[in-house]
Amino acid sequence: MKRWRFWIGAAISAGFLWWALRGLELSDVWADIRTANYWWLIPSVAVYFMAVWARTWRWDYMLRPLKHIPLSRLFPVVVIGYMGNNIYPFRAGEVLRSYVLRRREDVSMSASLATVIVERVFDGLVMLMFVFAALPLAPIPSDSIRSIVIVASIAFFGALVVFFAIAAVPQRILVIADWLSARFLPARFRQPLLDFTARFMVGLGALRNFRNVLMIFLTSVVIWLLETVKYWFVMHAFNFQVSFFALMLMNGIVNLATTLPSAPGYIGTFDGPGIAVLTLYKVPETIASAYTLVLHAALWLPITALGAVYMLREGMGWSDFGRAVEVARGDTP
Repeated sequence: MKRWRFWIGAAISAGFLWWALRGLELSDVWADIRTANYWWLIPSVAVYFMAVWARTWRWDYMLRPLKHIPLSRLFPVVVIGYMGNNIYPFRAGEVLRSYVLRRREDVSMSASLATVIVERVFDGLVMLMFVFAALPLAPIPSDSIRSIVIVASIAFFGALVVFFAIAAVPQRILVIADWLSARFLPARFRQPLLDFTARFMVGLGALRNFRNVLMIFLTSVVIWLLETVKYWFVMHAFNFQVSFFALMLMNGIVNLATTLPSAPGYIGTFDGPGIAVLTLYKVPETIASAYTLVLHAALWLPITALGAVYMLREGMGWSDFGRAVEVARGDTP
C-alpha cells in the first residue's frame, strides 16, 4: 500500500477510537469483557460462516455469465478475500479475491472485480434498508443521521442505476470509451483502457438477467440478517438486552462506517459507531464498549484464521498482495 494511504486510514481509525473510548474507565470495560459468557460465541461463529456461505452463493450468481464455479471451490476464494480485507487497509482483499479466482479458475480480474463492486453496492443498499427499517423505532435525538442516510441512499441507488445502464448497452459504452480515449488519452493507453472496459462490462453480465438480480438482492438480505443474528448471539454473552431492530440499526451503521478508509481490520470505524448506537438505547457505555470490542474480534478472528489456512494451501504468501495489484493493472482475459 502507498504509505500516505496507510497513514490516512490510521488517522481516521485513531479519531474514531478516541471518540469511542473517550472518558471511559478502561478497567471497567476490561471487567465486563472478562465476565462475559463466551459460550455464546460458538453459535455466533457458526451463524457467521453461514453468512459467508451465502456470500459465496451470491457471488456464484454474479460470476455465472463468466464461468460457473462449484460453491465448494469458490468458498475458499471468498474467505481469502475477506481475510485480506481484515489485514490490509482500503479493502485490498477484494483485489486479492479476484487474483486468487484468476489463478484458480482463469477468470479475468477486471471482470470479477466488476462483480465485487456490484456486491458492495447491493450490500450498501441492504444496510440502508436496515437503517430505514430501524430508524422509526430508534431514540435518535437529531435529524442529522437521517440526512446522512438519505445522502448515502441517493449515492448507492445512483451507482446501481449507472451499473444497470452500462450492463444494458455494452456496445454503446464501448463506442463512448473509444471516442473518449481517442480524444483525451495518449495512444499507448487507449487499447489497455478499451480492453479493461470490455472485460469490466462482461463482469456486469449478471445485471442483464432479472432472476439473477433478484437472487443477488435476496441473498444480500439473507447475508445481513444472518450477520445480525450473530450480533444477537454475542449480545447474550453480556448483561444487556436490546431489540433485534436495534441490532439491525447497529449493523447497518457500523458497516456503512467501515466503507471509510481506516487501519486494517476496520479499527475504530467499526467500534465507534457501534458503541454510539448502543448508548442511544441506554446501554451503559462500558458494557456497550465491551460488547462492541468482543463482537469485532469475533467477526475478525475466525474468518482471518481460516483465510490464512486456505492461503497456505494455495501456496501463497503475503507478497501475493502486491502481485495481485500488479496483475490487476495489466490483466489479460
